[in-house]
Amino acid sequence: MIKNKKIMQEARKSLEGRWKLAVVTYLVFFLITISIQSLTFILGLLVSGTLYLGISIFLLSFLRKKDANLMQIFEGFPKFDVALFTYMRRFFRIFLWTLLFIIPGIVASLKYSQTFFIMVDNPKMKAKEILAKSMEMMDGYKWKLFCLYLRFLGWTLLSILTCGIGFIWLLPYMAVSRARFYEDIK
Repeated sequence: MIKNKKIMQEARKSLEGRWKLAVVTYLVFFLITISIQSLTFILGLLVSGTLYLGISIFLLSFLRKKDANLMQIFEGFPKFDVALFTYMRRFFRIFLWTLLFIIPGIVASLKYSQTFFIMVDNPKMKAKEILAKSMEMMDGYKWKLFCLYLRFLGWTLLSILTCGIGFIWLLPYMAVSRARFYEDIK
């Protein structure tokens, strides 16, 4: 298992000379998901799962140096039913744990963090199997992922100080780091 510092270095290396594609793709993904979620909660539930699957397809293609392109964020739509069902189950599981206390909600979020990457690599899996695989995969790695997220805390604070402009570069960097984390633990 490589260290979080190395994960971040490899993510930065993957981004070298390709920041524009990552930033534009993540910006389009971000704008689409935010717009959809602002319309209504239900519409957000219906479409976000497919977009999360699509951005996961993009991130793994990008990281694996395959043909990554902006349109990959829409590749989740042919798997609408599985993506929707998986997203809703994941959402409600995390929500229910969060109702108990904040900490169990964070732990649940970490447990299910690999869901859409698993869907990319296992397109025939059912929602229940995908969530179980994410839980199994994250067994023993939740703390490591949490620490990876903490490594971005300073960057997040700086991005807030720039009125959010820093997030244009930070969010793709964090996303590629998450994809690299997945590649390391799978």
